Amino acid sequence: MPLAAPVSTPPLIEGDCLTSDEFLRRWEAMPDLWRAELIDGIVYMPSPVSRKHDGCQSFLVVWLGIYASSTPGCFPSAEATWRMGKRDTPQPDAALRILPEYGGQAGVEGDYHAGAPELIAEAAISSFAKDFAPKKRLYERMGVREYLIAVPLDEQLFAFRLSPGGYEEIALDSDGIFRSSVFPGLWLGPGALWSLDLPRMNAVLQRGLATTEHSDFIAQLAATHGLRKTTS
Repeated sequence: MPLAAPVSTPPLIEGDCLTSDEFLRRWEAMPDLWRAELIDGIVYMPSPVSRKHDGCQSFLVVWLGIYASSTPGCFPSAEATWRMGKRDTPQPDAALRILPEYGGQAGVEGDYHAGAPELIAEAAISSFAKDFAPKKRLYERMGVREYLIAVPLDEQLFAFRLSPGGYEEIALDSDGIFRSSVFPGLWLGPGALWSLDLPRMNAVLQRGLATTEHSDFIAQLAATHGLRKTTS
């Protein structure tokens, strides 16, 4: 009898309707594929990353990384794939999560993060419509507690905070600084973001890290971690 021809894994194609499991199966069979997302069961294949997008995204990742380096129990990620249910596998530009052993809400499923980090930040240029519509609905539904959308072309920072009724847009403080309520001490001056001025960004962040709210948050995380270690 002739041998059956091997069945190859179909490629990911923009607009395909898939489950998360099938999406990841096809992606893992395409090792050269860099970016792809599944939102509401639909495959999105982002366009090439522009210089503007790369600068804004890199800046956000550095910002979250500096905060995490001063806040034990917190961890940043850049373009990591998240499993968020049976029909959603997004790849946020930047995220910050509290580790599970410190009381965080996200977990791990196989080789991927699972659930929702506490904070997600997206740089919106070619992805503008997706970031403000299907991804915003997804992050709200999954319980991402703060969602930032940076729009460098218009120099606008949109911040959403999860409430019992869903996302509420929050205004920057009177001095123009974004101050996270989920991560005390995580401060950002948007002007530094648009000019990609790292020293200026760090100066504002260091002011936030020097507050009593941040030191109290570190103590809270440490207490949660200690309690979990003694009860495990």
